[in-house]
Parts: sequence; structure tokens; C-alpha cells
Amino acid sequence: MQIAVCDDNPEELAQVTALLEAYVQARPGLDGQVASFRSGLALLTDAEARGGFDLYVLDIIMPSLSGIETAKKLRELGDGGEILYLTASNDYAADSYDVRAFFYLLKPVERERLYQVLDRAVEKLRRRREESILISTREGLRRFPLDRILYAERAGRVMRLHCVDGVVDSVSLRASFRETAAPLLADPRFCLCGVSFVLNLRRVVGVEAQAALLDNGERVALPRAATPAFKEAWGRFWLDGGWKW
Repeated sequence: MQIAVCDDNPEELAQVTALLEAYVQARPGLDGQVASFRSGLALLTDAEARGGFDLYVLDIIMPSLSGIETAKKLRELGDGGEILYLTASNDYAADSYDVRAFFYLLKPVERERLYQVLDRAVEKLRRRREESILISTREGLRRFPLDRILYAERAGRVMRLHCVDGVVDSVSLRASFRETAAPLLADPRFCLCGVSFVLNLRRVVGVEAQAALLDNGERVALPRAATPAFKEAWGRFWLDGGWKW
């Protein structure tokens, strides 16, 4: 597991980094690495170059880019890593929900409490890796993690998957689109919109007119007749705790 920690205070950065490294060493099967950063910009540059981290441990109050702003930019890049905030202020708890933060801890953080939260984050990441579907593509059978699928649509005679790292087509459909998309629709985060469109509700940050706004900055046009039902489903998903997934 790749962990990034970011804090503009060098003493606190060193302290949290040491706690995280000790945590990794105490979990022999984890195989984790910790990278530390003094600014949100430095973290973003590294995360984009390497394709992201599994877990981000961020301070909130930082110059230039705050922890909230840094997380928003990560989400715009399509990064689905878990975010844990360590901060001296309780004033930003509501903002942390906007970037789907996993947890919010006040400084000074106790080792035992931090480790409990980290254990939960690791378990969540493990479950996410196991949640995937198999799709027959022209290049052969491929496994796609559900959390990395933004949406799927019928494109001619294939199902086209739009993922955070590219677009992939299935082989020619031998059944209806809905039947082909059944493995996606079996998961509560996916919603059928119209007859040939499935969106990952967890990747939708808003709905404007007839468009779904995704966390990577993309706007996806929605079928006119299906838009009201999609808005209702998206709102219900988040009210029911979809942000915790």
C-alpha cells in the first residue's frame, strides 16, 4: 500500500511519517511505503506522475493549497485514494465530505486511535480491490475494479466502459445492454439511466440541468426523460451514506 502524508509543519510531518512507518512495520502482510510532502503542490505533482497513492494523510491548514483544495484536485484527476485528515481545527469537517474523506482526526493524534482508523482504511481498500467485474474485450478477458469505472454506455454493438485510466470496449453484445450491465447494476453505486447508460453514483459530484458532473471534471449528458429519476437516485445514494464507501 502506498501512503502519502502532507503537512507544511516539518516537525509534525516527521512525527506523522514516523507513526505511519511504524504502523506499516507492525503489519507484516501490508507491504506498505510512506512518502512525505511539505506542500499540496509537491504531493499533486508526485501523485500525477506515479498514478496516485492508496491513502492520503493530509493536514488541512496549509499555505498555497489547503488540504481540502489538494484533495479536490486529486479527485479532479480521477484519484480514488482514501483521504484521512489530521488537523488542529474542527471547522472543516463538513468540507471533508465534499472530497469523500474517509476520516477526520484532530491533532494531537494518539497512536492507538490513528492505528484503529488506519486498520479500517486498509480493510476498505482491500475490499475495493476485490470488487471488480470481468469483461470480454477484443484483447481478451479483463478485470475492472468497480471503483475505477466512471460510467458505461452502449456504443453501437458494444458496451463501452469509461474508466479513470481510459476507455475500453467489450466484444459485440449478444444480449441487451441491461443484461450485459447486470454485474454493474448488482452494486448499489451503479445506476441505470435510460436504457443504455449506467453511471457510478460515487463518481458524480453534482447534477446540472441534463448533465451529471463527475469528479474528474467531465460532464456527461443525461437522457431528458431519465434525468429526474437519476437526480433522485443520486441524492438518495449520498443521504444513505454512499460517501462512506
